[in-house]
Amino acid sequence: MDDPGVRQARRVDRPSRLLARVVLDSTTVEAFVPNPGRMHELMVPGAEVFVRHVAHAGRRTEYDLIAVMHGGVLVSIDSNLPNRFMKRMLTEHRLEQLTGYERVVPEPELFHGRADFRLEGKDGTVLIEVKSCTLVEEGVALFPDAPTTRGARHMRDLARALHGGLATRALAVFVIQRPDAALFRPNDATDPAFGSALREAHAHGVEILSLATRLNHWSLELVRQIPYDLKYTGG
Repeated sequence: MDDPGVRQARRVDRPSRLLARVVLDSTTVEAFVPNPGRMHELMVPGAEVFVRHVAHAGRRTEYDLIAVMHGGVLVSIDSNLPNRFMKRMLTEHRLEQLTGYERVVPEPELFHGRADFRLEGKDGTVLIEVKSCTLVEEGVALFPDAPTTRGARHMRDLARALHGGLATRALAVFVIQRPDAALFRPNDATDPAFGSALREAHAHGVEILSLATRLNHWSLELVRQIPYDLKYTGG
């Protein structure tokens, strides 16, 4: 996992969703948090974190906070990585659940927005929406960790595309950015509307794929596919 740009630090506080302060070599510096989620269980004072130096003109900060050590587990919190991971898996044809395609189209237009990927080939058209998950409780991965009307809309759009004949298959892919998950569930306690949208989409043919990953050289690699449970658990 060596990368000269990545350094260990200690989290001080998080004054906003996208900004954290960390202690790096006895100096407090600001770091961009590439994840708008709450991550309350991860972003605690004194947590061991990892930051990457980013030398881009016009940035407010020189660092990105990319990972947190939590309970002995290295958790990636960069919400950009799941899409990069999926693009690599798709272009290299490394997912046995997806075959028979010749073309991978990132960010295709879909209704009034965009999906994450479209696959085209002899078996038809597949639409894919990718969601980043960092919250794991007692081995259960939960998404989302904050309410997301956008995420619920994405689930409805996948079902609508299937119903309208725009796709042969549609998948909601949950990339868990840590290796300690054994089961995936929608986080009904935090966002029952998303859970409802996911269940409805699934009932209309949208497939669910939940993938546990780990960081390797600061990129995600697949650990295993894990099962999902759509039973309502909001109480």
